[in-house]
Amino acid sequence: MDIFQTIISHYPKWSKIELITVIIVMIISLIILERYYKKNKITKAQMCFSILFIIYLLHVYGSTVFSRLPSTRKYQLEVFWSWKEIIHPIGRLGTASRYDLLLENILNIVMLLPIGIFLPLTYGKKIDWKIGLLIGIGISSSIELLQLVLCRGLFEFDDIIHNSLGFLIGILISNRTLRKSCK
Repeated sequence: MDIFQTIISHYPKWSKIELITVIIVMIISLIILERYYKKNKITKAQMCFSILFIIYLLHVYGSTVFSRLPSTRKYQLEVFWSWKEIIHPIGRLGTASRYDLLLENILNIVMLLPIGIFLPLTYGKKIDWKIGLLIGIGISSSIELLQLVLCRGLFEFDDIIHNSLGFLIGILISNRTLRKSCK
C-alpha cells in the first residue's frame, strides 16, 4: 500500500455532528482572531498561520478520534513495541504487515509535523525546543487519552513518542526558518 492509499484509508468521513462542531469552532476562532488583528495584537501573517494551525489541529482530532466508530477499549503499554515488531518480528506479523506498521510509524511522525511548523509562525517568534516537545507530548497525549476513554482507537505510547517527535521536528524547521528570516 503506498502512502496516498494509507492516508485515504485513515481518513474516514465525518458525521454531521462532527462537521457542525468543526464549523462552530472555526467561526469562534475566526471571530477571536479578527478581534486580535483589529487591535493590532497579531499580524495578518500570524492570523493566517493561526487559521492553518486550527484547521489542521481539528483535522487531526477528527481523523484520529472523532470519525472513528466506538469499539472496545484497546491499549498497548509497551514502549517501542512497534519498532521491536518491525526489526525483530516474533512471528505475529508477515513482511507486508511489518511494512504497514513501519508506514504507520512514519505517518504518526509526519502527522503533527505541520502543527509544529505552524506554531512558531503563529506566534511570530522561535519556540524553545523543550517547550515545543512538551506541547507535542500534550497534544499527542490528549489524542491518545481521548481514543482510550472514548474507545475509538488504540492507546499506545509509541504514538505519543512518534507524534511528539514530528511536532518537535516541525518546531525546529520553523525556528530555523525564522532565524534565517531575521538575519
